[in-house]
Amino acid sequence: MASPMDPTPSPLDAATVQLHLDYVWIVLCGALVFFMQAGFALLETGLTRAKNAANIIMKNVMDAAAGAVVFFLVGFGLMFGPSLGGLIGTGGFALTGLGRSDPTWVALFFFFQVVFAATAATIVSGAVAERVNFAAYLVVSVVLCGLIYPVFGAWAWGGLLAGGGWLEDLGFHDFAGSTVVHSVGGWAALAGALVVGPRVGKYAPDGTPRTIHGHSLPQAALGVFILWVGWFGFNAGSTLSGSTAIAGIAVNTLLSSAAGAIAAMAATWVRSGKPDVGMTLNGVLAGLVASTAGCDVVLPIGALGVGAVAGVLVVRAATWIERRGVDDPVGAVAVHGVCGAWGTLAVALFAADGPSLAALGVQATGVAAAFLWTFPLAFGLFHLLRRTMGLRIDGETETDGLDLHEHGTVAYPEFVAMLEGDGDPHDIRPNALQLEATAALRIPFARPVVRSE
Repeated sequence: MASPMDPTPSPLDAATVQLHLDYVWIVLCGALVFFMQAGFALLETGLTRAKNAANIIMKNVMDAAAGAVVFFLVGFGLMFGPSLGGLIGTGGFALTGLGRSDPTWVALFFFFQVVFAATAATIVSGAVAERVNFAAYLVVSVVLCGLIYPVFGAWAWGGLLAGGGWLEDLGFHDFAGSTVVHSVGGWAALAGALVVGPRVGKYAPDGTPRTIHGHSLPQAALGVFILWVGWFGFNAGSTLSGSTAIAGIAVNTLLSSAAGAIAAMAATWVRSGKPDVGMTLNGVLAGLVASTAGCDVVLPIGALGVGAVAGVLVVRAATWIERRGVDDPVGAVAVHGVCGAWGTLAVALFAADGPSLAALGVQATGVAAAFLWTFPLAFGLFHLLRRTMGLRIDGETETDGLDLHEHGTVAYPEFVAMLEGDGDPHDIRPNALQLEATAALRIPFARPVVRSE
């Protein structure tokens, strides 16, 4: 043991300090990633209508809660247990059956990985917002965390603990989950949006998309800033150690997201003559998602390129998806599915050791495998739920809001949503359900002030 006056610790002391640093670093980063649930909740509620805000909060809470339990019981073992042919884990269920693995390390590793699983599930929430049966959504969240996400994760990341996957064996590189987390969530979101259909009033009779404004851009912006901070835990924490590598990863994460915001803003400014706030916020997220696969292997100048392409891509992809009848209120498919795929491919194009055609083929294989596994399975699940539990809420519920019908509450009781009369802005009256809600809460119905032109 070194004396207090000796500035040179013994090798054992240095190793112990490093081990403790690793544990503290991973727990801190896991907590940052967990706090991203708050970011997703605020982003989704801000970009949707006030009458559905409580429902979205509930979905995000249950993504974290139910997702944690099912990933503990089933998903973690499928993802990181001893591998069966590079396809699926066979041990580690409820954190048991991992042989000689250090149980303390297993617990730490589980904590960091479970918050990633919850992130993948939450991506679906925004894409199907404002029109999905809450009970059916819970089933989707459980299946995503317990089966769809961990099986693909086993292919790409199983070797991080006791397993091993066929994509890993090919040399597939997805450092923190552009495809493993984000594209898997994005393709499941696409399946859900297709099956559940668009919100009432989203499309004109001729198929032209209409804008349905969210109720709070400041709330959405706060959500993005929370996600932005959390992403440093997402990416830098994936080192799984408190090493010097975290510096470069943090820089690349910041530069990619900044470039994504600038590029998305510029793309909307050129297209419409005004910089779009919502798309700029999604540009930040697009750059973050795209950075996630290769933030450990690209140079800072490369990170700018990855993010800039993602910023333009998210604008184009969101517009293309919307025009084809897919109603995605928060742009989840474009941000997570499309930009996740781009970020994964970009590893082979922007890596510090130069572009590689062979690596591009491997990365493309991983991107394709994620889609071919996730989308058909999620599509079938949503169809099954539609035919059994019922997936789409009825018209009255959608008109009045899921908060009242599904949860018996309102997010903003002082400002309960009101219905307008026959096109006359002065003829504003509550419906029976709104009167019942305000009476139960002992809040008088307040007629809004309508200013004359």
